[in-house]
Amino acid sequence: MIGRLMTMTAHAGRGGELAGVLLRVAERLHGFPGCEIYLISQDAADPDTVHVTEVWRDDASAQAALTAPSTADGPAPADVLALLSTAPHRTDLAVLGGVGLPVDDQS
Repeated sequence: MIGRLMTMTAHAGRGGELAGVLLRVAERLHGFPGCEIYLISQDAADPDTVHVTEVWRDDASAQAALTAPSTADGPAPADVLALLSTAPHRTDLAVLGGVGLPVDDQS
């Protein structure tokens, strides 16, 4: 499994709107093959900062989600980018385990 932590900063006063758009992205990813966790969080001290915690079965699954066609009622990547005051910061992770993750049967 792989993980990503994305930190995004919205234009002043638009953090709630950014979080709302990302929650719509999360709805689209519900049941998407390989998506284990897609968690949206708003910084308690700075509501214009939104974090996305992602866990994917593998890199191919994450890439497939990025290239999947947008739905008519879902947000496009441009909708997210338009709300950002700076480029998002991405941290790549090697996921080791934890609560809420599927058990891998590789005994």
